[in-house]
Amino acid sequence: MRRRHRTNRMARVDLWPRLLGVECLAVGPHAAPRTAVIWAVLREELARIGRPVVAVDVGGGTGGFAVPLARDGHVVTVVDASPDALAALTRRAADAGVADRIEAVQGDVDDLVRLLPPDSADLVLCHSLLEVVDDPADAVAALAACLRRGGVASVVVANRVAAVLARAVAGQLRMAADLVCRGVDEPQGAAGPAPGLDRLGRRFDASSARRLLDDAGFEVEAVHGVRVVADLVPGAIAEAEQEQLLAFELAASAISPYREIATQLHLLARRR
Repeated sequence: MRRRHRTNRMARVDLWPRLLGVECLAVGPHAAPRTAVIWAVLREELARIGRPVVAVDVGGGTGGFAVPLARDGHVVTVVDASPDALAALTRRAADAGVADRIEAVQGDVDDLVRLLPPDSADLVLCHSLLEVVDDPADAVAALAACLRRGGVASVVVANRVAAVLARAVAGQLRMAADLVCRGVDEPQGAAGPAPGLDRLGRRFDASSARRLLDDAGFEVEAVHGVRVVADLVPGAIAEAEQEQLLAFELAASAISPYREIATQLHLLARRR
């Protein structure tokens, strides 16, 4: 009886992703539970376009997104302020055999208008950048300027709600309360700087991120939670149950209220 019970349990685990209606992604960067949701959204959009695109990755660092995109045949310009990161990107692109499809440009989001032709990109990535720029509205306007009409922006921002919960559960109640109060007081709903309390300049909720993009001429088409539980699961379990964690993240990412407690929010926005 004990042996039969174990066999049935394993069968349920193997079937779980299909029962959730989720197709697990292949090995490689697409399979990491912490980034799978972003890749799933990007792959769907790229499949819809149906051709190689011109992409810009602002703050793209060493090419975690740029190199896989180039492997798929897309042309990517990575704009980053760090010369060391761009040097690592260049080596990584050469090792992957895609150096001819990746251009490394030193600069930041404020330099986009000067560095890139207007209306030239099909896709722009802006991941974990709006939290630290001087002016998020100017940054998003710069993203819009380099996109063709109908082009899309992939934007990832830190989620204020998740930060509040994480601080509270860790016993850092003063920090949690500060994030709550700043989120309420901030006109756009984005928690602003708090020197000594938070390493990020600001955090967003879904509403404030939507408004920011809408004001810059974008239409937000989808909002997903990134790392709904991936940061909460003990490392040993996450490693042993990676397929199940991946399936859970993909299944929960678009469903409220799970989306709202994710560590990050991913917004896919189309330039009007």
